[in-house]
Amino acid sequence: MPQLIPELTYYADLVVDDVGAGPFGARLIYNVTGGEFVGDRMKGSIVGAGADWLLFGADGFGRLDVRATFRTHDDALIYVQYHGLIEATEGITAILEGGGAPTEYGDQYFFTHPRMETGDERYAYVNTSFFIGQGRLVPGPRVEYQVFRIVN
Repeated sequence: MPQLIPELTYYADLVVDDVGAGPFGARLIYNVTGGEFVGDRMKGSIVGAGADWLLFGADGFGRLDVRATFRTHDDALIYVQYHGLIEATEGITAILEGGGAPTEYGDQYFFTHPRMETGDERYAYVNTSFFIGQGRLVPGPRVEYQVFRIVN
């Protein structure tokens, strides 16, 4: 049976560009303006261009499409890309509309499957690891994640 091993936690501060309702749903682009990550094997900050090209559908769920770059404390770059689902609960909607109170992990269905890649040998294990993340939102808006590595 696979096991979930805590790998890291991170947050990203966001600024929204509301594209509006289109043929596939309501498109929102959440630009990452900063953030940090920490775990037993790595820590650092989110750098450069990054965003979530979020698409909310009529079914009450948002489809995440995220890309970001992590810079470790010792200057390695790790490309992070993930897709996921976020349930548009009252708490999530309130934060995305500029108010609300922090949600907790598990208050809503909010999961991702990050894929990480790097050319830095010190972190090469991320190239061959499968990760899963659970998210929550806090006013700002800010997104926070717990990320787990899946092992046999």
